[in-house]
Amino acid sequence: MAKDPVCGMTVDDKSPYSSSYAGTIQVFCCSGCKAKFDKEPGRYAAPTAEDAKRGRRS
Repeated sequence: MAKDPVCGMTVDDKSPYSSSYAGTIQVFCCSGCKAKFDKEPGRYAAPTAEDAKRGRRS
């Protein structure tokens, strides 16, 4: 199980709604959450190691 980064809902890892970002696969509960993420992935994705080096926080 995974957590939808947009709404926080628990989602099956095999959800039909997914996007690749910063070398990871993000899964979503619905097409609406996927669309929000795809429009602004940096707003919803957990900070990457590179972000941490630059001081970005979630």
